[in-house]
Amino acid sequence: MKIRNLPRHQFGNLQSKMFPAYFSMVGTCCAISVASFGYLHPWKTSGTTEKYQLGFLLSAFAFNLANLFVFTPMTIEMMKQRHKVEREQNIGEEVGWSKNVEVAKVNPKLAAMNKKFGMIHGLSSLANIMSFGSLAMHSWYLAGKLNL
Repeated sequence: MKIRNLPRHQFGNLQSKMFPAYFSMVGTCCAISVASFGYLHPWKTSGTTEKYQLGFLLSAFAFNLANLFVFTPMTIEMMKQRHKVEREQNIGEEVGWSKNVEVAKVNPKLAAMNKKFGMIHGLSSLANIMSFGSLAMHSWYLAGKLNL
């Protein structure tokens, strides 16, 4: 789905419903993976490679929990605050290119909100990339176990 197809505020509200569901689902899958891998490879009898794999799975789980319980709520709250300020400025219902950047040049409150939103969103994206990377490392390990 592209932002160019929906009004910005509608798109943001949709994202605020989708991301918690996404991080919950991925977090649940990570928890199941950690539990099953830990069960199949007990720590005391596991080799170094299996211990690393458990570390990758745990880190993916932790990054997803950070997104679910820290970054997503912060992002949604900042988005709601920004939407309120944007409605006061009669912007945000446009489809496609936003008028936010132009209005923020003369509205310091909106500019500060944009900066904070960008920082939180960036941290959320970084956590998501780190989780993906951890899961990619575990997938590489699993692929190495295949005998075709």
